[in-house]
Amino acid sequence: MGSTAPAQVERPAADVRPDLPWLAIVWNDPVNLMSYVTYVLQSVFGYPKAKAEKLMLDVHHKGRAVVANGTREEMERDVQILHSYGLWATVQRDSA
Repeated sequence: MGSTAPAQVERPAADVRPDLPWLAIVWNDPVNLMSYVTYVLQSVFGYPKAKAEKLMLDVHHKGRAVVANGTREEMERDVQILHSYGLWATVQRDSA
């Protein structure tokens, strides 16, 4: 009778979700002018003025806006840059 080794079952790591995109979020604050936030979004991300203004208005009226998405490392870098301009920004995993 032939000897067959039992099948090896690989155990997945605890978190097997795909690396969903991460988000850079800018939050409303009482300090920065709307025109300055628009300027920063244009400068950092190269957005056209109309897109930067729309995002700024989302920040102003809704309290926050997703301004970029990508890998965690990219979003952490973008948030650090936004902080250097004095904006309140955070990184969050996209739950979609």
